[in-house]
Amino acid sequence: MSRRVVRPGGEPPVVLVTGASSGIGEAVAAALAAEDGWRLLLSGRDRDRLAAVAGRTGGHVLPADMAVPADRDRLARQALDHAGHVDALVASAGIGWHGPFTTMPADAIDRLLTVNLVAVIHMVRLLLPQMVARRKGRVVLIGSMAGCVGVPGEAVYAAGKGALLAFAESLRQELAGTGVRVSLISPGAVDTPFFARRGAPYHRGRPRPVSAERVADAVREALVRGRSDLFVPGWLTLPARLHGVAPGLFRYLAGRAEPAVR
Repeated sequence: MSRRVVRPGGEPPVVLVTGASSGIGEAVAAALAAEDGWRLLLSGRDRDRLAAVAGRTGGHVLPADMAVPADRDRLARQALDHAGHVDALVASAGIGWHGPFTTMPADAIDRLLTVNLVAVIHMVRLLLPQMVARRKGRVVLIGSMAGCVGVPGEAVYAAGKGALLAFAESLRQELAGTGVRVSLISPGAVDTPFFARRGAPYHRGRPRPVSAERVADAVREALVRGRSDLFVPGWLTLPARLHGVAPGLFRYLAGRAEPAVR
């Protein structure tokens, strides 16, 4: 069975991937390009790296900084002008910050929430109406286990990812019957430049970080199957559910073993 989403008439689906210059976004672009049936629009801040990714995947480059409102508006407009429509949005751009909340600078709080949450909401706002009008589309959001269970030293990051969880669930209810599906991918630790860029390496002994390619496989599954919630690795479903039904027990166990977070 084909794992590709094909539009009526056999046209390849148009997928806009943000954060495509590195990490999960780059892996998503590579995974979709390997299937030879997707029309890729690739966005990111690093123009040189983005051009290199586009060269390997055949994607069309649309540089943008998700922290800048005018860039987000221009990105959506250019994507629609270039392709005529966008069948799927993979919102994988994101940043981190590690340390005690009491020492987190105000501008770091604002930028983290802008990139990880506000920009995502606005990109969905800009692209969702044309999906609903065509009664077909996919929105794939990159969350985190941190947003499901909370993480010490990453309070604002976890807050933003937790808000994405609520946003995704609310959208699913609003979009029921429209043909547009919303998926949330919640990874644990992922082996990408994310940790170096946030200023602190991943230091937990367990679990081992998964590859960005494994997350990209989950994104592809969401695009093709329309699955609502995917955890990477899959066993993280268990602690997420435990936290939901017995948060006190989860906190007790988490105090004895460090939690897994992206």
